[in-house]
Amino acid sequence: MMLKEFKKFALKGNMIDLAIGVIIGSTFGGLVNSIVNDILMPVIALITGGIDFSNMFLQLAGQPQTTLSAARQAGATIAYGNFITLLINFLIIALVLFIIVKALSSLRHSDEKESKEKILPHTDKLLMEIRDILSNKKY
Repeated sequence: MMLKEFKKFALKGNMIDLAIGVIIGSTFGGLVNSIVNDILMPVIALITGGIDFSNMFLQLAGQPQTTLSAARQAGATIAYGNFITLLINFLIIALVLFIIVKALSSLRHSDEKESKEKILPHTDKLLMEIRDILSNKKY
């Protein structure tokens, strides 16, 4: 009995759709990370003169250090460069996702428009017939 219930649960369309979505999402995440790290960040580095944001920090305690990892070991450190890098990554990823969603939305709207165009002639014909019937009726 429990095995049948589990089989029914596991093979539901929603569950399979969710599993496919998770797999595609993880793959898509890798693709977006590659776009950001391999294509866009080198361009940003070229524009900014090769500034490495990841090694920018403000050391609050301990002896002054030259690297972020050493500064963190020495004491309290604000790693604002990591924040800048993550902020740039977020903005780029948000832009890429916006462009993808916008493109998919326009494809969906064009499909809806085509389907409406196929339906409209028949609807127009029915509306004309109704109009003609009503115009012939005398009140």
